[in-house]
Amino acid sequence: MNPALALLEFDSIAVGIEAGDAMVKRAPLGLIYSGTVQPGKYLVLIAGDVASVEESLAAGLTLGGDATLDTVFLPDVHPDVVAALRGGRRFDEAEALGVIETRTVSAVVKAADAAVKGATVTMAQIEMADGLGGKGYALVGGVLSQVEAAVAAGVAAITSQQLVAHVVVPQLHDEMREDIVAGSFFSDRIHSQDEK
Repeated sequence: MNPALALLEFDSIAVGIEAGDAMVKRAPLGLIYSGTVQPGKYLVLIAGDVASVEESLAAGLTLGGDATLDTVFLPDVHPDVVAALRGGRRFDEAEALGVIETRTVSAVVKAADAAVKGATVTMAQIEMADGLGGKGYALVGGVLSQVEAAVAAGVAAITSQQLVAHVVVPQLHDEMREDIVAGSFFSDRIHSQDEK
């Protein structure tokens, strides 16, 4: 497991590619993922030891300049956030569901990390950018008081400009839970019903 993670979000694909190249050349990294996301943004995600990630991030910020939309640096990222970023989904039979919706991918990563560190909850899912107009959202589940604490911690970790909305659903209905677990994109859900 890599102890540190950083993500840079650019509004220019060309600048994002150049910055990503500079970042990977600056310091040895455990991993780098980069690519385009909707609507026409470029993301660079890096992980590794804290010093290398910090040094690489500085190079990306310098080159990114005004094209940098948002960034997050987590020197001790929670492993559940890493799993969710890699597409992992964990839905327990939780009493409550918390949702944090952000304007950027970087903000949702920061909020999710703070949420899962701020209370005893399950990091159910993180969705980012594509199909969301560039926004992101994180879902956490657990006992109501813990979900409330997690959402509060996540919201406190980001600025009001980064936040779109946050809610806590005290007792998520079983049918709604099944729908959320089945998939997050409406068209996929409708098409799956057509096949039955």
